[in-house]
Amino acid sequence: MAEKQHKPKKQLAKYDWDKDQIRALRLHLNMTQREMADELEVRQQTISEWETGLHLPHRSTLKVLSMIAERVQFGYITVAKPADAPPDEIPPPLA
Repeated sequence: MAEKQHKPKKQLAKYDWDKDQIRALRLHLNMTQREMADELEVRQQTISEWETGLHLPHRSTLKVLSMIAERVQFGYITVAKPADAPPDEIPPPLA
């Protein structure tokens, strides 16, 4: 019998999702928390909890976020916030 040929799985870009990255993706998509919640089939409060760092998304949702980020060519770069920056402000990427 012929051995099965396994296709290599396409690897998603590796994103380490944190509260800032989730918010940056939502802003990149030009969505409100409510719109993103509707797309991901979660509550708006859940998006808010992710963005404030109260909770992290489940593993399956992290995969969906990575798939969305890859599809829209989301190029998130971790940038340290200035110490005096408000907690909800995301500084622009360094040029």
